[in-house]
Amino acid sequence: MTAVPVIALDVMGGDGGPAVTIAAAEIARTRHPDIRFRLYGREDAIRAELAKAPLVARDAVVIHTDGEILGTDKPSQVLRRARHSSMGLAVDAVKAGEAQAAVSAGNTGALMAIAKLGLRTMPGIDRPALAALLPTAKTDSVMLDLGANAECDAENLVQFAVMGAAFARTVLGLATPRVALLNIGEEDLKGTDELKHAAALLRSADLPMQFAGFVEGDKIGKGDVDVIVSDGFSGNIALKTAEGTARLVVELLTRAFKSSIFSMAGFFMSRGALRSLRSHLDPNAHNGAVFLGLNGLVVKSHGGATAQGFANAIRVAHDLVVDDIAHRIREDLDNFQAHRGAQSGGAQSAIQAAQ
Repeated sequence: MTAVPVIALDVMGGDGGPAVTIAAAEIARTRHPDIRFRLYGREDAIRAELAKAPLVARDAVVIHTDGEILGTDKPSQVLRRARHSSMGLAVDAVKAGEAQAAVSAGNTGALMAIAKLGLRTMPGIDRPALAALLPTAKTDSVMLDLGANAECDAENLVQFAVMGAAFARTVLGLATPRVALLNIGEEDLKGTDELKHAAALLRSADLPMQFAGFVEGDKIGKGDVDVIVSDGFSGNIALKTAEGTARLVVELLTRAFKSSIFSMAGFFMSRGALRSLRSHLDPNAHNGAVFLGLNGLVVKSHGGATAQGFANAIRVAHDLVVDDIAHRIREDLDNFQAHRGAQSGGAQSAIQAAQ
């Protein structure tokens, strides 16, 4: 458990830049007085905003750089300019041990490339996965991978399940989260060979999770499972579909309430319920996707997040650092591999005895 969590912020990332990032840091510092910040970006812009954020200004370390990663930058440009960019320096701080996590609202592809190249994957993890919280009818659920890996084999999916369960135990406070694989049906015979193989491995795993089998896309929102595991291609489509559906619902309700005088009267009578719905579906309330499986923590905020939304991304980073999710993942992977090896050894002994 880290005594003083140090978070490196890419201050220049996102639509709001320093105004949003520093305001968010002030909110986060109010919620978690133990946080300390390293701020990367143009010093003049950072200092101007720190004048409005006394808690952060008290002990934040400001590192000046003129370099920025733009949303239009190509991967080749990103990697060439990473060393001198606010995003790249924030990730480097994690690699150097100067910070325990980096948070950025910048270009997702750029952040992924910089983080994977700079931090590399943990032992026992073949590929990192992008995980985030999704609102459901019950509580939030974790979903991964959301776009880092378009194609995955069974071993990748099992590793994602281990990391997703550790994430849910930390962020959602669940002792044994319910984990399911995203599939085209709930029956054991449905899906690809990779999904079937991953399901078989997870059913026999001795891990702090409950494997719930398969879940279909239309059941994600019910909240019957806590962790949804998928390849990045399917996961990203499911995420974008859910976000688009949420916006559609809000838009249709708005149109319906504006359609007549009677409808408008109904709107005024149900304003409280509608505010609750909008708040539940607000992306800012669930902001903070995490690249799991790297030798260091990197949290991605929505580019258009408000200060409250970016503060939520900082909260996710704080909780993962304090709870030492890297240790949890390593411990779960070691236990899984040991249990798997014991099963394999037992099966081999049985075969030899039969012969």
